Amino acid sequence: MIIHIVKPGETIQSIAEYYGVPADKLIQDNNLNTPDNLTIGRSIVIVKPETIYTVKEGDTLANIADYYNVSIIQLLANNPYLADREYLYPGDTIIISYTKKGVITTHGNTVPNIDKTTLRRTLPYLTYISILNYTATNDGDIISYYDDTEIIQISKAYGVAPLMLLTTLTIQGEANVKADFDILLNEEFQNRQIENILTILKSKGYLGLNLSLQYISLSNIQLYESYLVNVTSRLNEEGYQVFVTINPNINEINNEVDFQKIDYSLINRLAQNVIFTSYEWAFNINPPSPITSVSRTEVFLNYVLNFIPPDKIIIGIATLGYDWELPYVAGLSNVNLISFDNVNNLANENGAIIHFDDVSQTPYFTYTTNNLVNHIVWFINSRTINATLDLVSKYNLRGISIWNITVFNPQLWLIINSQYEIRKVVI
Repeated sequence: MIIHIVKPGETIQSIAEYYGVPADKLIQDNNLNTPDNLTIGRSIVIVKPETIYTVKEGDTLANIADYYNVSIIQLLANNPYLADREYLYPGDTIIISYTKKGVITTHGNTVPNIDKTTLRRTLPYLTYISILNYTATNDGDIISYYDDTEIIQISKAYGVAPLMLLTTLTIQGEANVKADFDILLNEEFQNRQIENILTILKSKGYLGLNLSLQYISLSNIQLYESYLVNVTSRLNEEGYQVFVTINPNINEINNEVDFQKIDYSLINRLAQNVIFTSYEWAFNINPPSPITSVSRTEVFLNYVLNFIPPDKIIIGIATLGYDWELPYVAGLSNVNLISFDNVNNLANENGAIIHFDDVSQTPYFTYTTNNLVNHIVWFINSRTINATLDLVSKYNLRGISIWNITVFNPQLWLIINSQYEIRKVVI
């Protein structure tokens, strides 16, 4: 797998010829909306399959999979365009396999109203899927927003384990700190919540619970531990796994990486896996800066590995960006969430040059609107994704978690799928 950075004067044809691959494959693999007008600094992912097959008259995915002794899910992962196709056509090129260098667990977060075509295109790349559809209230009740039955059934059909994601955040990402601590301080409320969790797990067909612990800190860790003992003991008795998602709140103060120095030993013993990630919502109150930092994540990993073995740690990555107005004034300047596709379209439309910050391993660019307002955009691209995967390999971590999967990111899944075999826990 190669990541090529577009230089001045390069075209998709010249890049394709240099690497000896068809230009239309690069366009499809990288979802290039304007292949004749490439943004300088944009990353292009180039992969070469191990085995390919040319479709003949009468071929089906099933007989191709049988012939090569691979699963249909593998063929769908290697050829995501097939998610939109009802039939194969003679002459179609099917990628059978890539040369892999390891095995990885992948976890994706989604809201329940995700487009079903996007869902089906994404599921071949996932081990677990957490559905953000449940908000815990102060007294142990649980609010649900949508009927998630179909997503659960479709996920299982693709060999993906659906997890009930429980948080005190609303589905729009609004916080409710009081609800967290009302539950933590009241065992009666905890027990009511646990029974409500079990009812949902059994009635919907979930295979486990993903608990989002948004406000964990040195001052309240014992409360969370007691709560988690209560939850896991009851759910494990019923045969359910319990995952924990923690926002480590990694910052930088006076050029030093800063985070809460928490002892995660008990959480390690109680949870099936621990996901360290932050949820990125439509709002962002931070000043312009990288929205993630691979270097800071590595510092945090070197700490947390003292308490949790690497094969239980899943680290998060968000496939998005933020667009800040400049000069930035907290509470006054507009800050907009922007998707992977829209980031590249915005850069292209404004003739921007994409730069790259080597410390955080994230790209950025600036532009000026017609009414002379300056902007800076920080986002995540294929180099950020690959650097995160390098951390997984370097420390033998369990895998990565994606926030969120409602927009299909072809580069993300191509980078993962071309290098790693994705674990499937549902047969």
